[in-house]
Amino acid sequence: MTLELLLKEYETALGSQQWKNVEPFFHNDACVTFANGTFKGKAELRDIFEQNFLSIQDEHYSITNLHWAYQAETSAVALYEFHWEGVIDGERASGGGRGTSVLVNEDNRWWIVSEHLGPFADG
Repeated sequence: MTLELLLKEYETALGSQQWKNVEPFFHNDACVTFANGTFKGKAELRDIFEQNFLSIQDEHYSITNLHWAYQAETSAVALYEFHWEGVIDGERASGGGRGTSVLVNEDNRWWIVSEHLGPFADG
């Protein structure tokens, strides 16, 4: 599977709002940083993703402006913009920002080992 296809499938998995679809993309030692904290290991990732899925109903998530800052046989770094929209407490809401994902190739497959989602830069 190409790295581009992997991120496209990850985007689709996030749109399902089901941890069982998102979990296979993450390395067992993965670390994710969101605005509300840093989460390490699949148990913490499951908890925070499930909380996010519950808080945003009917979410649509997309990744755009993908740029590969680094690609090699065993590792890669992706930079992108992310966008989401959905319903929070009965009201339409949306947001987005910049993301960085670090991937490693282990056991003949790619895994997300780190993901950082933050705000768009000012200016």
